[in-house]
Amino acid sequence: MNARRFATVTAVSALAALALTGCGGGSPEAAADVSAAPEYAGTLSILTKFAGEPLEPYFEDLAAEYEALHPDVTVELIQETDQSIKDKTKTLTASGALPDIYFSWTGNWAENFVRGGLAADLTEVLGPDTEWGGSFGEASLDAFSYEGKYYGIPLYNNGKFMGYNKDVFEKAGVKVPTTFEELLSSCSAIREAGYEPIAFGNKDGWPGLHYLQQLFAYNVPGDKLSADFVPESATLDEPGYIKSLEQFKALVDECTDTGRGTNGVLYTTAQEALAGGKAAMYYQEVLEFDTVTAEGTQLKPEDFGIFPLPVPTGAAGDPGAIEGSPEGYLINGKSPRAALAVDFMKFATTAENASTLSAPPYGQPSAVVGAVTEDTSSAAVFEGIGRVNDASQLVIWLDTVTVPEVADAWLAGGEALISGDATPEEVLESVRNASAAAK
Repeated sequence: MNARRFATVTAVSALAALALTGCGGGSPEAAADVSAAPEYAGTLSILTKFAGEPLEPYFEDLAAEYEALHPDVTVELIQETDQSIKDKTKTLTASGALPDIYFSWTGNWAENFVRGGLAADLTEVLGPDTEWGGSFGEASLDAFSYEGKYYGIPLYNNGKFMGYNKDVFEKAGVKVPTTFEELLSSCSAIREAGYEPIAFGNKDGWPGLHYLQQLFAYNVPGDKLSADFVPESATLDEPGYIKSLEQFKALVDECTDTGRGTNGVLYTTAQEALAGGKAAMYYQEVLEFDTVTAEGTQLKPEDFGIFPLPVPTGAAGDPGAIEGSPEGYLINGKSPRAALAVDFMKFATTAENASTLSAPPYGQPSAVVGAVTEDTSSAAVFEGIGRVNDASQLVIWLDTVTVPEVADAWLAGGEALISGDATPEEVLESVRNASAAAK
């Protein structure tokens, strides 16, 4: 799900150093022979981001089925949560124990592994002109490409939307907002009806960055935004940055019950507030849709709706942009079992397994073409992925698209803005300084 973000010395910063200095030369050319015939014997290790319910059984079932097909193979799963995956990846990389297959986000995060030689070049077996590569959407494959080569297997697509309780909206007498200003103005009526307008928990830092990145996409022209992700070309001088920071601060102050205390609230607490019928809205990823309406929650699928974060009036960026990107798996470029790892991931992304992944209770919309349908997926997941596919562009998560130093500055700045310890101008200046130092 969301890329989980940083402590004082971040997992991403440490990982970047490890990937670039600890793996023999930093060449993007991987030594693994991914096109060889697999040897069906030994132990295959996999680091997933599927720990906990309802996701954990998915890879467990895959492993059991694969072992049944190949009795001499043992699949060793290391299942981590969305919150713990970065620290676990850092630890395994530092100790030279990175598994044969491991989870990755797109953007700078994945590129660190590629540049460090820890991601196998899969172009020969996964390129868009191959049988396996042709089973994925081209945009999903491209998200894991680097200098014309393909390194990642996109497991599912993702995007960010405001999820809302239709029944609460009706009781409060509010309609789905069409502008950011309408969103803010709806919060008082929702609160008067006895509900928290927008559930928000920023203890881990990344939820605030998700709001900011979507607002940046709306308020900053696309060519400037893309250039500003790269320290060498960044200027960060567009007025849309200050506007976005001001709009985010207004949302926190006017629409969340925790306000300045949001930095002490877990994102799962906010998720539970929507699922439990206490909040009207929660800004969430497609991957969370089936979780907030799972069996046992008060929010029923028929009462759950979604809409993109509304565009601010007069925004100078791209009103059709959606924040999000596919998430997937890399194969260890140093693994002697690379061919077996490829075979397992081909098995994991068959049409049948892709459909299972896309359906409740998992609700992880597979990147395999044709896997997400009205019959296989919940109505919300089907709608969300349709909106992702129709977006004018996908804007990658702010903390994985740029270099770690800049991501750290945005993270700290977002938290300081929420707590009232920094103004929008001070936040942006700190990011400019971090970007200049990273050149």
